[in-house]
Amino acid sequence: MDTGKQQQTGELTSMAACAPARTMKGLFESQAPQPLADLLRPERLDQVVGQGHLLAEDAPIGRMVAQRRVASMILWGPPGVGKTTIARLLAQQTDYAFEPLSAVFSGVAELRKVFQRATELRQTGRGTLLFIDEVHRFNRAQQDGFLPYVENGTVVLVGATTENPSFELNGALLSRCQVFVLRRLDETALETLLMRSESAVNRPLPLDGSGRDALKAMADGDGRFLLNLADELLHLPDDTRLDGAALARTVQKRAPVYDKNREEHYNLISALHKSLRGSDVDAALYWLARMLAGGEDPRYILRRLTRFASEDIGLADPQALPQALACWNAYDRIGSPEGELAVAQCTIYLATAPKSNAVYRGLAAAKRAARTTGSLMPPAHILNAPTQLMKDLGYGAGYAYDHDTADGFSGQNYFPDAMERQQLYHPIERGFEREIIKRLAWWEKLRRKRNLSLSS
Repeated sequence: MDTGKQQQTGELTSMAACAPARTMKGLFESQAPQPLADLLRPERLDQVVGQGHLLAEDAPIGRMVAQRRVASMILWGPPGVGKTTIARLLAQQTDYAFEPLSAVFSGVAELRKVFQRATELRQTGRGTLLFIDEVHRFNRAQQDGFLPYVENGTVVLVGATTENPSFELNGALLSRCQVFVLRRLDETALETLLMRSESAVNRPLPLDGSGRDALKAMADGDGRFLLNLADELLHLPDDTRLDGAALARTVQKRAPVYDKNREEHYNLISALHKSLRGSDVDAALYWLARMLAGGEDPRYILRRLTRFASEDIGLADPQALPQALACWNAYDRIGSPEGELAVAQCTIYLATAPKSNAVYRGLAAAKRAARTTGSLMPPAHILNAPTQLMKDLGYGAGYAYDHDTADGFSGQNYFPDAMERQQLYHPIERGFEREIIKRLAWWEKLRRKRNLSLSS
């Protein structure tokens, strides 16, 4: 494609647009195939799509460019949204030397060379932007090694990561960097990329409306993946026209972003838990399906569901815990994929059950009381007395056997003598706990009656 044609296409890219003119290509390089994603790399930050909250003139990075200064930063976001492109163009538009490294392939030796070059360049009055892709792959000691060079201004560090910096990066490094969150590309941004692709090659994609929508859905917010799919489709015969179903048979869908040991794992289980707590059965099923599609172990989900049965339902529905355990047992017996129905059944039951965290709060209150009161002994009348000495010391003296009382309730004190009676469990007016409230109220009435009779 000649330079004039590129200028006519306007903005062309996903993480970018308008490929720069390449006038010095070698003899064979000019004949080599060029991926669409590379062809459409942007030349300016305002050509990057989907990240206006960071790159607009009044946004954080946009203001840096306007002032021609760069602060150390961490770019956190999913794959294919422009992290590397932003770092490269940020250096270019602020006249910093660009030193790219990958934490996967680079080590201490490469870093030392960069710091040496940056030190020499600094003496000439020019700064260096050190871009480290997958910065979370560096260990803690390597991350600490950046600090002196970042602090004294030898380099401006721009790190890119798909992982939560709170968990993966040293606190000392984070304190010296601003963290900017890049967003997965929405439908508008993805459509912009498709239009730029068509403009770049002067040919429409071989898709009808449903096929176009399906293509964007397959990309799942990843601009690079979208351009790779578009590149593949643009090599199909001219008379091809695909709907959504035909597209699914032609190209590979992008695998969901899901790492069972990292951020997305905790995000989705949190979404499932909170959907259950909010009694939104449909949202709960959706997040369950997302986790299963991502390859999550159903036993992990069942463990969390079983916890939920006690933490968020408790005695509002005493059958919630047995139901969770029964579904867990069913899955263990059947396995996947058939056993996933038991996981779904458990999810639906818990989502639609009455909710109460009274058990959770009651245990928490009891733990606080136990920490406060220390090692207080139980009252002597509820202690066993297996030896004569213990009987002589008053163990068990005055104990009232509840089954021998008229109401099956003695009303005796079971707290330590030196401790005021506390109500730790507060059932709520939902589900079976309504009945528990009635029982507690009746026992409290008998307890007061007994105390009055003892005091008179």
